[in-house]
Amino acid sequence: AAMVQKYQSPVRVYKHPFELIMAAYERRFPTCPLIPMFISSDTVSEYKSEDEATHVIERRCKLDIDAPRLLKKIAGVDYVYFIQKNSLNRRERTLHIEAYNETFSNRVIINEHCCYRVHPDNEDWTCFEQSASLDIKSFFGFESTVEKIAMKQYTSNIKKGKEIIEYYLKQLEEEGITFVPRWTPPVACKLESSTSHTRRPVSPAITIPDSATKEGLNNKEILNSSNGSLEPTTGTPDDKLDADYIKRYLGDLTPMQESCLIRLRQWLQETHKGKIPKDEHILRFLRARDFNIDKAREILCQSLTWRKQHQVDYILDTWNPPQVLQDYYAGGWHHHDKDGRPLYVLRLGQMDTKGLVRALGEEALLRYVLSINEEGLRCCEENTKVFGRPISSWTCLVDLEGLNMRHLWRPGVKALLRIIEVVEANYPETLGRLLILRAPRVFPVLWTLVSPFIDDNTRKKFLIYAGNDYQGPGGLLDYIDKEIIPDFLGGECMCEVPEGGLVPKSLYRTAEELENEDLKLWTETIYQSASVFKGAPHEVLIQIVDASSVITWDFDVCKGDIIFNIFHSKRAPQPPKKDSLGAHSITSPGGNNVQLIDKVWQLGRDYSMVESPLTCKEGESVQGSHVTRWPGFYILQWKFHSMPACATTNLPRVDDVLASLQVSSHKCKVMYYTEVIGSEDFR
Repeated sequence: AAMVQKYQSPVRVYKHPFELIMAAYERRFPTCPLIPMFISSDTVSEYKSEDEATHVIERRCKLDIDAPRLLKKIAGVDYVYFIQKNSLNRRERTLHIEAYNETFSNRVIINEHCCYRVHPDNEDWTCFEQSASLDIKSFFGFESTVEKIAMKQYTSNIKKGKEIIEYYLKQLEEEGITFVPRWTPPVACKLESSTSHTRRPVSPAITIPDSATKEGLNNKEILNSSNGSLEPTTGTPDDKLDADYIKRYLGDLTPMQESCLIRLRQWLQETHKGKIPKDEHILRFLRARDFNIDKAREILCQSLTWRKQHQVDYILDTWNPPQVLQDYYAGGWHHHDKDGRPLYVLRLGQMDTKGLVRALGEEALLRYVLSINEEGLRCCEENTKVFGRPISSWTCLVDLEGLNMRHLWRPGVKALLRIIEVVEANYPETLGRLLILRAPRVFPVLWTLVSPFIDDNTRKKFLIYAGNDYQGPGGLLDYIDKEIIPDFLGGECMCEVPEGGLVPKSLYRTAEELENEDLKLWTETIYQSASVFKGAPHEVLIQIVDASSVITWDFDVCKGDIIFNIFHSKRAPQPPKKDSLGAHSITSPGGNNVQLIDKVWQLGRDYSMVESPLTCKEGESVQGSHVTRWPGFYILQWKFHSMPACATTNLPRVDDVLASLQVSSHKCKVMYYTEVIGSEDFR
């Protein structure tokens, strides 16, 4: 069973010029007292170009890995050898480092790539990045032990990397070396008049304005710098995370946690064009799944699809809560707690949950709670700026004074559980602390109903106080400043939160009205969802009258992998028969699945393919358009491709095997929207 572990570092910025960093780096060899496991290194080969711009050196490094004696004995080695190849380019001011293991190379494959280069926005600073992969093919049955040892050693070395450079920079400074001149071409070159030199301007490439590089000046220096193995230097560091930014805005993460964040973010940038969530939000999903990147990716994709389907991104700007909510929903934001977290106060005991559900229906209530959560995300961002440290969750103070049997009304509890479920799924790790005050005697009953729906991590954050205990030691004052304790809790702060109260029966609506209201709320979404089965694609018909129209589509693959096709036919397909759904209609209520292409039709005779097939993976967002060349009938088709294999895990896990046995594993889901635009409006 092969295990592949990957690591990708953030960008580390040194506020020193490249040449000085190189002088510091060189001092690590042949051996370095700061890395006890690094015993020695020998030069295997070395190459210097005549003008000294290029220097390639290959070393064999001897490491004493900190591993149990027994393991070393079984493996029959005391030391592990690595080959490290450093390629320094003084003209481009880059150092590329490639390293791989020589010992056990048939059992374990370790590859590392590091790069020092000039900061894209400041030529006197240096950026450092590293990535690595560890692939354990076999190790005498000790694969997972070796993996743990390797990961532990590796992460401790990552942390050391920065200290070592800083240590040698300090050493250089003590010796009076604070400046190392840049490489300049040898003077002799100017006399030769070979073509390659006459073309290069004498002024250094740096002074050429940005616009010139875009015009693609015939300048070797610029061309070379932009086709290096890493991105061109013109790329901004915006699309990469740097270590200082992570510390300031996201918190103290271990190297592997940083790596998970960077890799998940990279994956999102590649698959969800232009609509990727903020870093702190991606991090919440990783935390919710203990940094298991596959599990986090799955829940994050589901949430992104859900946000898109219900237009959650626009909820704060476009949705006005009904007046009933503004008057009777006894909750609101109220300053912040002692940790700087936004504080939300909810006077649940004073709130007529039954009345609200009867007057508004479940959906409007859910929507309101979502808008509160969206506000919470904004408050966290705001507080992160204000307090100068990462704040990614809020504190909720729930006052149960007044809680009674009315709160146990079943439809009300059902609505509450559904709301909790939706919030848990889409706003993970946002609740920093929940203070439950003045819990009455009926509370344990309600708690028994609710607690199974709450994630364990979240439950740990609950503090429950009966009666007036919150005023005593270990109470509210430990968490909230005296000045902002609300008046209704005996504090001196005027709290603007509505007082709640009974919703007048005159505002109640009939079940039918609510049903229609709910439908309206959720069908406001412009997307339609469809199911795709093995052997039963989903097809959508578009009739085109004006030859040069543009068919546009936008779809998300919610589950499974699919192939997307677009066909043209001169003749109208038969209207789909209702029973074409067959057995599937039972398993998927509302699972829209339509076939239009007749079984007897032949591709190339009755219909033709107008775009090449596109394979789309689970979680991807796809947008595209097709300019029609002929009038007639166009058919968009989503076809079953295959279920994703256990992503990047080794042996199939039991639950994967079980999942693949269920019928639903042969079902893919897409959410789509299509529109036809006249070609002149397409701009």
